[in-house]
Amino acid sequence: MTGRLDGTTAIVTGASSGIGEATARALATKHAVGAFSEALRQELADQHVRVGLVEPGLVDTELTNTGDDNKPDASQASELGLLHADDIAEAVIWMVTRPARTAVNEVLVRPTEQTG
Repeated sequence: MTGRLDGTTAIVTGASSGIGEATARALATKHAVGAFSEALRQELADQHVRVGLVEPGLVDTELTNTGDDNKPDASQASELGLLHADDIAEAVIWMVTRPARTAVNEVLVRPTEQTG
């Protein structure tokens, strides 16, 4: 690359600790996205591009309320057991609005009651 780019890239992936019913594919993919984010951060640092990873826990979406065996069933979770899309949006906004001297590389956002 030539010249300076400046800017911030926020990558959003899922947060899985490897506990529970996560599949090997899902865990491998999440770790790969984390490794990609870090490699990209290192590659673009001298161009003044910040790269950060936002890892949300269980979010209330149509995917988490199906009861499907391959997806978490959040249909019975309490208000403190689920995040909302705006919680994740706020984390991304917080990450990208830090001063240029500050690079937030990773943000893990979980519901208060999430244990895994």
